Amino acid sequence: MEKRLQLFYDRYYPHTPRTHSRKKHCATIGVGGNVGDVRARFQKLYFYLQQSSQVDIVTTSPILKNPPFGYLNQPDFYNAIILLKTDLSPQDLLRYLLYVEKRFKRIRNFKDSPRTLDLDMIFYDRIAISTKYLTLPHPHFSERDSVLIPLGLLERRCSV
Repeated sequence: MEKRLQLFYDRYYPHTPRTHSRKKHCATIGVGGNVGDVRARFQKLYFYLQQSSQVDIVTTSPILKNPPFGYLNQPDFYNAIILLKTDLSPQDLLRYLLYVEKRFKRIRNFKDSPRTLDLDMIFYDRIAISTKYLTLPHPHFSERDSVLIPLGLLERRCSV
């Protein structure tokens, strides 16, 4: 791994709950942030999602610390992947993720700005979508170590 990349293993990253989900769809969510105590926020996010009736956690990746891209004058990011099962449609899941970001005090100042929490839908089942608000798979996932490295370290996959 590149010198500026660092992996962290916390209690819930990586983690695979011992529960089975009956929800129909699998979504791969990229999780990121670089403002405040991001690793503690990731723990709170895990608990928040665990209590949600909208999603079930399938597994999480380790946390990757990596340099920012785009706007470079900001702290390094922490990133992870969470696999979720859900009965929400892709558009409804996007709305839910935006709601969760807002609950965690996400402010969108400008493109690629520092943020408390960033939730990106990378995949939803095996479908492709291209709308004004949602493109799946995520259009730049294959160019980002912040997605590829945690994705490659997942211990389990969804069955769809």
